Amino acid sequence: MSDNNSAFSRRKFLQSTGAAVAVPAIPSSFFIAGSARAQAPTTLNMLAWYGHAEPDVVAEFEAQNNCKIKAKYYTGGDNMLALIAQSPVGTFDLVLSDAEYVPQLQKAGYIEKLNPKDYPLDDFFPEFQKFPGHWNGNDLYSVITRFGFLGVAYNTETVTDKKARTYKVFWDGAYKGKVGHFDWYLPSMGQISLLGGNKSPFELNPTQFAKLKESVMTLRPQVAGYFDYGGTFGGLKNGQLQLVCGIGDWITGVLKKSGAKVDSVVPDEGGLQWTESFSIGRGSKNQELAKKFIQFITSAKGQVVSARMSAYPAMVPNKKGWELLNTVDPTEAKRQGMVLKGSSCLDDIRSGKVRFRELPRSQPIEDWNDFWSDYKKRV
Repeated sequence: MSDNNSAFSRRKFLQSTGAAVAVPAIPSSFFIAGSARAQAPTTLNMLAWYGHAEPDVVAEFEAQNNCKIKAKYYTGGDNMLALIAQSPVGTFDLVLSDAEYVPQLQKAGYIEKLNPKDYPLDDFFPEFQKFPGHWNGNDLYSVITRFGFLGVAYNTETVTDKKARTYKVFWDGAYKGKVGHFDWYLPSMGQISLLGGNKSPFELNPTQFAKLKESVMTLRPQVAGYFDYGGTFGGLKNGQLQLVCGIGDWITGVLKKSGAKVDSVVPDEGGLQWTESFSIGRGSKNQELAKKFIQFITSAKGQVVSARMSAYPAMVPNKKGWELLNTVDPTEAKRQGMVLKGSSCLDDIRSGKVRFRELPRSQPIEDWNDFWSDYKKRV
């Protein structure tokens, strides 16, 4: 109720009753402050990759729940871990992480245990209902929301689809100085590990790891640089980069929509699956609202929003989300392979052509990270 309407109601009451008693004046600031308190939106703090708290994703949820989602964006899982480790307990209500980091978050006590019954897991395709690393026994700590494939990203005017069907194209002399890396050791080293014939690309014995490092080093003369999201996006768009190792449709899909002559493909040696999941941060004071957001983004409608996210598109695990996407945007459903009949993106997972991206299993993470730092310094 506005201040003017409140004052009018008080005057009418006194006039109609003929009241002669003195009524203490109530400062108008009382009503304004009270109204503001009632309407003030709740702030929901999110730690995430860029894009997850932008209006195209969260505006509807914010309006329906009188809240404002405030994001701290990061690039790469190691950066995410560092940010959460340096922040007081309760800083983040929602934590979006790459799936391979969920066990570390859980062991470190950075995220809350979830009730599986709160989320539409029964609507997920079977391979996503009990996703590796998201559970500790029967305890759930994170809910998968979206995923995508990493392979060879390329300029379609200078690189043929046939050439892009093997990671060997990165060593092609025709593209010397035109090859870029997404600056994160896991995807690039994982892909080159696949090229080396390692069926489990992140579980390597000492000999296999030594061979991987040797192979990666031989690529250095081809490399133009190491780029974050913006640099990779810009380099592919302006033609500075003809090939990029370590990414996929999550970048080329956005560029294609703007008319850029780029594409990405899972090569014959196989690809990697990146997977993003939401958890509730330990000590969050807004756990019910955080739960509601995860419920929203994993609902059929929320899955369509996630699949079409402006920052970067993705596939989604909820079958009902696929059904709705095929109704409201069949072109995008087909482009990403989320079709209900015939061959779909799930075929590459089920056949084993695409492996889940993981943290190193046989070496400390530092060994891979240190090598990547050394590789970047070589000329």
